[in-house]
Amino acid sequence: MVLNTIREADLKNKRVLIRVDFNVPLKDGKVTDATRIVAALPTINYILSQPGASLVVMSHFGRPKGKKNPDFSMVPVGKKFEELLGKPVKVASDVIGPEVKKEVEALKPGEVLLLENCRFYPDEEANNPEFAKELASYGDIYVNDAFGTAHRAHASTEGVAHYLPAYAGFLIEKEVKFMAPLLENPDKPFVAIIGGSKVSSKISVLESLVKTCDTIVIGGGMAYTFLKVQGHAIGKSLVEDDFLDTAKNFLAAAAKKGVNVILPVDHICADNFAEDAKPVTVDAIDIPENLMGMDIGPKTTKAIVDALATAKSVVWNGPMGVFEFASFAKGTEAVAKALAASKAITVVGGGDSVAAINKFGLADKISHVSTGGGASLEFLEGKTLPGIKALEK
Repeated sequence: MVLNTIREADLKNKRVLIRVDFNVPLKDGKVTDATRIVAALPTINYILSQPGASLVVMSHFGRPKGKKNPDFSMVPVGKKFEELLGKPVKVASDVIGPEVKKEVEALKPGEVLLLENCRFYPDEEANNPEFAKELASYGDIYVNDAFGTAHRAHASTEGVAHYLPAYAGFLIEKEVKFMAPLLENPDKPFVAIIGGSKVSSKISVLESLVKTCDTIVIGGGMAYTFLKVQGHAIGKSLVEDDFLDTAKNFLAAAAKKGVNVILPVDHICADNFAEDAKPVTVDAIDIPENLMGMDIGPKTTKAIVDALATAKSVVWNGPMGVFEFASFAKGTEAVAKALAASKAITVVGGGDSVAAINKFGLADKISHVSTGGGASLEFLEGKTLPGIKALEK
């Protein structure tokens, strides 16, 4: 997969239309986590460093459901963006229309205009060609740096690319640089650690990764469906009975390909799902009927850490247990620390795993922490992401 990147674009004296992902958390009108804004700054600063270049910035924020809603205005986001950028940012009065057109055309070299929330219009998610064409009229060149929305074929992520020369920003370039080899040609041994609560949401990733992996670790709530299909007692643990056959077929496919599948061999359990539940260590695969699995046990943790010790490539998506409860976070924390200490190329994707890496303060020790939860999952499933496809050579 080879992308057109902004390094190849002549940006001099050009008005650049960029799609970013500024969908950030807000509390009392203030941005509480600016990670996504910070992630887009290298691309934005690079564009603004080109002689005569000006910038029109597009993003969505929240779920306004195709209607103008002041609760989802870009204004507070614009204030934080201005502060981090260190230069004035004007927030446009709307997304499209004659007033916005005037604001765009008034831009001088080096100036930045942030459009209102592009999801204020149903045409955005419908990928309406006329809406995309109007957005495209704001720029000479289109840059997409919103990996988090690259799996959506929306007007601002895919539609615009049909009307302007389209390039990937540094963030999308980095995501593809780390993600693509995992599906195509990873350094071996390649270990995938897949967790989370449900088999249904991760089975496509497992089926995709079995093609290139040497070892697959299955943890979190989804592990109990696999243990049940192997004939083990899982007590009151989470299980998806509809996916027992799917789990069985996956284990058979992995065995046929010679892929080592690591499932929990011991557990940290509780008698109910609550933050103050008393942790009970079960030093066996089988879980007593009055308990539910809440985290992996020490033997399972050691098996995962040992697998990581020789790995050359690792991808992690999904926690090993209910890590948001302190008593059941040890397994996820141990995996995060082993990943941080690894000499392998390490890629962490998916909201919960990224949250775990951040919670334990280890993000700077990971080769790549993906900015796109759903997008990174679909990428690992081997799906075509419309926003990325539009940037390919």
